[in-house]
Amino acid sequence: MADDPVFLITGASTGIGAATARHAARAGYRLVLAARSADKLEALAAELGGPERALAVVTDVAEWEQQQALVAAALDAYGRIDVAFANAGFGGPRGFLEGEPDQWREMVLTNVLGAAYTVRATIPALKQSRGHLLLTGSVAGRKAMPGSLYSATKWAVTAMSEAVRQDLNDSGVRTTLLSPGAVETPFWDNGAPLPNPLTDDDVAEAVMFAVTRPPHVDVNEILLRPTEQPV
Repeated sequence: MADDPVFLITGASTGIGAATARHAARAGYRLVLAARSADKLEALAAELGGPERALAVVTDVAEWEQQQALVAAALDAYGRIDVAFANAGFGGPRGFLEGEPDQWREMVLTNVLGAAYTVRATIPALKQSRGHLLLTGSVAGRKAMPGSLYSATKWAVTAMSEAVRQDLNDSGVRTTLLSPGAVETPFWDNGAPLPNPLTDDDVAEAVMFAVTRPPHVDVNEILLRPTEQPV
C-alpha cells in the first residue's frame, strides 16, 4: 500500500542486510535497498516485490553524493523513510602486518565514514517520520580483538551510535546499535569455527524486535552472541 512504512538498508545485497530486508518485507515495509553489487541487489528487490515494494539503488556508502542520491531516490519513490539501517561494512585479516593498506583505507571509509554519511543523509527524513535509526556494530566494538583494525572501526560505530542518540534525543527519532558476535562464519575466532554461530536471520530478528517496540521505547543496543562464544 502507498502509505506502508519505508525501511532503508545499506549493505543490503547479502548477509544481515538481505535477511533484514526479507523480514521487513514480511512485516509490511516497503524497502530501499543499497549496496555496490547491482546484480544481487536487483535480484533481491525483484524477489521482494519489485519497484512498488522494493527499490534497488546501487550505492557506495563511502561517497557522500551517492548517499544523498540514495535518500533522494527513496523519497522520490515512496515519499518517506521510517527506518534507516546503516549496515554496510566489511572486515579483514587480523594483524597489523597483514592485509593491504589500500584495503585498510576502504574498510575505514566504509565502516566508519560510510555509517556516518548514512546517518547524516537520513536524519532529516527520519525527523519528519519520527523514525528509527540503526547501526551495525559488533562484539568487536565492545572488546578489542588482537591486531584487528576492523575492531577499531566497530568501536567507532559504538561511539557513533551513542553520540547520535544524544544528538537526536528530543527529536522523536530512536537509535539502536546492533552488536552481534560470530555470524555464520567465524570471522574473528582464530580459525576455529564455533559449532553454532549466529545466523543472519538471528540478527535480522533482533533488528525487527527493536523497530517494533512502542514509540516511547528506545532499545539503544542489542548485544547478541552465540551461546558457545567465549569472547
